[in-house]
Amino acid sequence: MIPAAKIRRTAAVVLTTGAVAAALGPGLADASGGDRTQEVRRAVQGGKARNVILLIGDGMGDSEITAARNYVKGAAGRLALDTLPLTGAYTTYSVTRSDPRQIDYVTDSAASGTGWATGHKTYNGAISVTPDGKPVPTVLELARRAGLRTGDVSTAELGDATPAVLAAHVADRGCQGPADMAKCPAQDKANGGPGSIAEQQVQTGADLYLGGGRARFAQTVKAGPFAGRTVIDQAKAAGYTVVTDEAGLNAAKPGGRLLGLFADGNMPQEWTGPAAKVGGTDPARCTPNGSFGGPHLSTMASKAIGLLDAQTRHSRKGFFLQIEGASIDKRDHSADPCGQIGETAEFDKAVQASLDYARRHPDTLVVVTADHGHTSQIIPLEAQSPGQTATLITADGAPMKMNYATNTPGQSQEHTGTQVRIAAKGPQAAGVLGVTDQTDLFRTLTRALDIR
Repeated sequence: MIPAAKIRRTAAVVLTTGAVAAALGPGLADASGGDRTQEVRRAVQGGKARNVILLIGDGMGDSEITAARNYVKGAAGRLALDTLPLTGAYTTYSVTRSDPRQIDYVTDSAASGTGWATGHKTYNGAISVTPDGKPVPTVLELARRAGLRTGDVSTAELGDATPAVLAAHVADRGCQGPADMAKCPAQDKANGGPGSIAEQQVQTGADLYLGGGRARFAQTVKAGPFAGRTVIDQAKAAGYTVVTDEAGLNAAKPGGRLLGLFADGNMPQEWTGPAAKVGGTDPARCTPNGSFGGPHLSTMASKAIGLLDAQTRHSRKGFFLQIEGASIDKRDHSADPCGQIGETAEFDKAVQASLDYARRHPDTLVVVTADHGHTSQIIPLEAQSPGQTATLITADGAPMKMNYATNTPGQSQEHTGTQVRIAAKGPQAAGVLGVTDQTDLFRTLTRALDIR
């Protein structure tokens, strides 16, 4: 264990909160002071939204946000996601499969995503089906039926839970490709079902999908018109242009469907640094991932917004777009603070791109939230944690000790059952105020878009 005194000596510069605030300038330094009544009144808009951009930071609880803020901006700084004017919290619990009256206090991403995608509570692992296995319409499906353009962007495999809940209905989140259907016999095409998540995503027909998961789409379809061919072949036949690198993404033009598959599995992480360990680490800073390949989340987000905007520019109908920063969660599971913070920082750039668009198009509702809480905690330097810790030097020049202790060292760290932040800007943004539930977000989104 490194003595706290040694850690404090390691920090080159330690700024007081007041000094940091002064350095930030008048906009952020006094953002929380004064009477904000008029500001809030201006932010409350009813009516309808032409567009909705929903941004999900997977596993991005308040602790994950605070750690990223401290590291990137300093304690008195503000991330883009901190600037949305209307903020609340929502509950994230799921239910048990055998008895839906029984609460499961700690959700996974499948059940939580099903909540905002469909308005229904379900069991952990379920993708947009009720506990008895019945598929229920999603906000993306309803938006498509109403004539809106739609998109689904993630740094995970596209068949992972959060992107999957918008465009597929399976009994188990693991049923990503045609070869992965052991837990979903009723949905298997070999048994007359609608197919795997990847197959259903193509069949649902969102205007664009951008993320990882190329290996799932390269699997062979078992039955139906595309039996013996890959899901990529199925996508091309459905009118998708398939791109696999940033150059292909940049070259994509409006007017057709786009499937971006930028990694065989999940997309690479943004930053690297010391993993947390029992006894702690020496104070360190994070570094960019030298082997990063493929487009950044902010690049995919900006391209998706641009393409959907171009496709709707001359239409009365707008678009619905979900953007997920998936690996905040994945690096939290791995007790990797630099990985976790780097993913949050990149997610925040996607939030900024969305807010920039909304400023030019005030009929756009932007919602930023998480699917569940996660492990990481900021603890005192002198704390003798029984878990794994790492110390980082933040933008303040000060040491910050990160703790991971929801499972034994060497095991995947766990989600938590806490409520999480939800913030919004634009028409119907007031729907996030107070303490709501994930299923209430479905109603906010569908009310904003006037879809049923």
